[in-house]
Amino acid sequence: MVRRVRKKKTGIRRFVALLLMFGIAAFVYKSIVIPGYQHIFENEYDNKTSSYSSLKITPDSFEDGTAPVPPGGRHLFSLSAIAKQGPGRELDPYVSISPDKLNSPNVILVRLKDHAILMQKNSEEKIYPASLTKMMTAIVAIEKLPDLKEEIKLTNAMFQGLYQADASMAGFQPGEQVRAIDLLYGVMLPSGAECCIALADRIAGSEQNFVKIMNQRAADLGMDNTHFENATGLHSDNHYTTVKDLAILLSYALQNDTFREIFTSSRHSTPPTNNHPGGITFHSTMFEDLNKQNITGGEILGGKTGYTSEAGLCLASLAQVGKQEYILISAGAKGDPLSEQYNITDALAVYNSLGK
Repeated sequence: MVRRVRKKKTGIRRFVALLLMFGIAAFVYKSIVIPGYQHIFENEYDNKTSSYSSLKITPDSFEDGTAPVPPGGRHLFSLSAIAKQGPGRELDPYVSISPDKLNSPNVILVRLKDHAILMQKNSEEKIYPASLTKMMTAIVAIEKLPDLKEEIKLTNAMFQGLYQADASMAGFQPGEQVRAIDLLYGVMLPSGAECCIALADRIAGSEQNFVKIMNQRAADLGMDNTHFENATGLHSDNHYTTVKDLAILLSYALQNDTFREIFTSSRHSTPPTNNHPGGITFHSTMFEDLNKQNITGGEILGGKTGYTSEAGLCLASLAQVGKQEYILISAGAKGDPLSEQYNITDALAVYNSLGK
């Protein structure tokens, strides 16, 4: 009988000790672990505009081997600050010019460091991108080609329909053997359509198959309002995007050193080829249109122009003002290649307004 009482008392002591242990653990969790976790959550929320720029893109991160896809298959860039920020935020106090003062009906200005949108106007409205399409063509080609010094032979079929469509050309000829890197400069500087087709054929076997890769990359990046029909930007009613989606694309592409080098080049000379013994020298259409104009307290570092009668005058540009880099995408400005370049006028006005 005594032993049973002792066993009962021992059981009670163990039960009380167990309750005390749970109590202490709960106190520690509440006072240390939970605030610590909440701090992390608050930091993530507070820094949502910088989470995009903190991503480290590695060549083995996409599902197809080129950039990061999290569990569930959605690319991390779909969670970027650019994609998150809604169209309601029209003007940041840091920008002294009103979007309504610009010629372009569709505009977005992004600070590259934290991907904060400083200005936007109709940034989620459907536009035709014209040759701004070639930014996607170039970055996909750079990521897909293992050797940019590889020579690619241009065929007659690659030129089919381009002259009839009045597509801009870099100046290569059928039968010419050209390094991939020179085709990339031909895509971005003089906006050469034959260079786009040559790269597309080499990588995917046809432009149609290459466009499938472009659309997949757009989906991976979170460019939810974009659809490509071709690699050149020639007009099609089903070939569309938004300036916000193009900002996501350019922000991503500029993290690639090869793309950045091409995007910021004002000229490029190719080595001799079988058809051009002296090579060809390309000049950036943006720097030509800029005509040595620049911005106060900074510099326009690079860009890509675009134009079709349906798209209007378009521009994607990168500038440094003070110690910060910015990208500006504009589309739909009235005019043509022979008129005043209102896309350039808008870029100068916006960059000059920063910090004023």
